[in-house]
Amino acid sequence: MKALVLETQGERLILRDYPVPEPGAHEILIKVKACGVCRTDLHIIDGELTQPKLPIVPGHEIVGSVAGVGSAVQNFAPGDLVGVPWLGETCGSCSYCLKGKENLCDAAVFTGYLRDGGYAEYAVANARYCFALPESYDPVATAPLLCAGLIGWRSLKLCGDCKTLGLYGFGASAHIVIQIALHQGKTVFAFTKLGDSAGQAFAKELGATWAGGSDTSPPELMDASIIFAPVGSLIPAALASTCKGGTVVCAGIHMSDIPSFKYDLLWGERTVRSVANLTRSDGMEFFALAPSIPVKTSVTAYPLEQANEALDDLRYGRVVGAAVLVPELVPFVVDLVGDPLTKRIKPG
Repeated sequence: MKALVLETQGERLILRDYPVPEPGAHEILIKVKACGVCRTDLHIIDGELTQPKLPIVPGHEIVGSVAGVGSAVQNFAPGDLVGVPWLGETCGSCSYCLKGKENLCDAAVFTGYLRDGGYAEYAVANARYCFALPESYDPVATAPLLCAGLIGWRSLKLCGDCKTLGLYGFGASAHIVIQIALHQGKTVFAFTKLGDSAGQAFAKELGATWAGGSDTSPPELMDASIIFAPVGSLIPAALASTCKGGTVVCAGIHMSDIPSFKYDLLWGERTVRSVANLTRSDGMEFFALAPSIPVKTSVTAYPLEQANEALDDLRYGRVVGAAVLVPELVPFVVDLVGDPLTKRIKPG
């Protein structure tokens, strides 16, 4: 099978011919139909997340069909449509797992980081950490939901019962979260990198009341904000625009250093907190909610062989919405329940 492989951090992925993996007793073999390209992949490739398994096949937003099942698998059968997230496996016995916080498990195994992921024609995954998807779901439109959607949902929950919400960095996660927030009746302000007029227009198109650069102030103080951009200096900026008792949620797995700031920004019972990984409960909640909104995604599909191009486009802000790799690139027709918000296909 074809697979894009990271052999050395800081270098580009290499196209390799790998054997099709064999599923273990609790695993399923998946024929990959689509795999989202996530900023976490960039952090792994660039070496900002240390100690990955090397060589590693990246990719943790996988949608595919079950091609084989292990001897102990009972919840999936060949042909089923399945989604594979970042959380690939946990120990189930540590204090975090026993308290329902499996996202904090010290022995967790992460897809595309500690076990091979979806930048390939086939992948294996622990069946107990996969999500069953309806056959009507379009794989390309659905792939970003497996991380951008799930982390966005978990971040939104940690914002509490907010009425006004700021989103810093309007990419794959934010363009999904805004749809949920508006469904909940929230007012959303969108912050983009300086000069990103296209991103600001996209945010307004999706329903943001206001959109501007990350160096500007929103029309009013916010109850909560989510920082998706991996930029530490956004934390004091967000605090300055947060009302007393409000919350700033840092959604990324990696962020540049946070500059010092005056205690006055935090005082007033403001809270800064991070999001770490996800739980299977997050996934079940999100996939039960998404079709009722309905959540739609804006995607650009790339042939699998163009993974490095997709990563570069994400790195330099050339992707509107989400980038998705497709081993067998064909025009896609529908997303969760209707036409995709936008659909673009990079030529092979």
